Amino acid sequence: MSNPTERIVITGMGAVTPIGIGVESYWRNLLLGKSGIGPITRYDTTGMATHLAAEIHEFTPPEDIPAKFVSRMALFTQYACAAAGQALRDSGLTVDPKRTGIVLGTALGGTADVAEGQEALLRSPQKKSSPSFVPKILSNMASSQVAIAYGLRGPNYTLSTACASGDDAVGLSSMILYSGRADAMLAVGCEAVTCPVVVSSLAGSRVMIPGDDPKNAGRPFDLHRNGFVLGEGGGALLLETESHAKARGAHIYGVLLGYGNNNDAFHITTPRPEGEGGADCIYLALESAGLAPSDIDYINAHGTGTPIGDATECAAVRAVFGDELARKIPMSSLRGATGHMMAAGSITDSIACLLALRDQILPPTLHYETPDPDCPIDCVPNQARKAEVNIVMNNAFGFGGQNASLIFGKYE
Repeated sequence: MSNPTERIVITGMGAVTPIGIGVESYWRNLLLGKSGIGPITRYDTTGMATHLAAEIHEFTPPEDIPAKFVSRMALFTQYACAAAGQALRDSGLTVDPKRTGIVLGTALGGTADVAEGQEALLRSPQKKSSPSFVPKILSNMASSQVAIAYGLRGPNYTLSTACASGDDAVGLSSMILYSGRADAMLAVGCEAVTCPVVVSSLAGSRVMIPGDDPKNAGRPFDLHRNGFVLGEGGGALLLETESHAKARGAHIYGVLLGYGNNNDAFHITTPRPEGEGGADCIYLALESAGLAPSDIDYINAHGTGTPIGDATECAAVRAVFGDELARKIPMSSLRGATGHMMAAGSITDSIACLLALRDQILPPTLHYETPDPDCPIDCVPNQARKAEVNIVMNNAFGFGGQNASLIFGKYE
């Protein structure tokens, strides 16, 4: 990631989350220890194993997108447009259409709308689907709608690397900027899949928490953790070359120092048991940044709250940082607050990393009670903590063995 002539900086941010819409609302509630986990309201959960999700209840589509367009958008696309619009406004960028692009990550795209559309078709006496159905559910439609809404005619990509999609969107955006094909890139993550077929499948695979008690849900690194809670939302970062940002007098939140990406090549849902894949990915990020493990002041963990996933992530961190340093470096997970937002979560986690650099405070791991010998870390339990933070890492590990790691630093 190191480039002798140019750096990549972050100049705008946007967040649509279960604990707040807008970056400052999200950050404030994160530090206050608020949780967005509650009963599922999208559908009747009677007879189902899981009754909890982290839903967004007070979302309104962006005012700068005409209502006739919003009506043709899936919810994940609406979240993407809202977060992207926030990031563009926050950056103060005057868009040069051909020099501004987008990379958008989503794990499941319009899956919820596919399920709903099929049910509607089967109930319909005419047995006809709307002509707008397919354009609505395509995963790339979110990046296309953002481009249409904000006039972005530069590079445009949609990628799907499961829960690592958001981090990979940042990484690919940086590559495009280094290539000289754009001056500014939006990296966006979005997800909205709270629907019976997805929730039932995840519950059946034993990665999603059963039951209906929000206080015992989403407990990363706790000895009694038993799965994640599904979340939803959107997140966006505006990345620019440093020279472009400085030339226009932009406020700079931080610098992207490093990026790593790889695959476990092991199993479709289970990581390598000793965390080798995650460890190799972290090494790649450190190498690209030209940093040593001891340079990292805080790790924002993937930390979904699954028994195997959390233990494996801790093993990966120990493999890279060594036992002593792995115990000392604060490493928190935000899943107890926002649920598992998948692709959106890796972007909103990056936002938390950048705000930790700004405010010198670490967000907590919620619902933590009992230490697990397999997770011997400082998880910043239950309360935000003041700390000296100069360099931070964000890890995202997903189904299919997808791993991604980002490193951000203070801008100086």
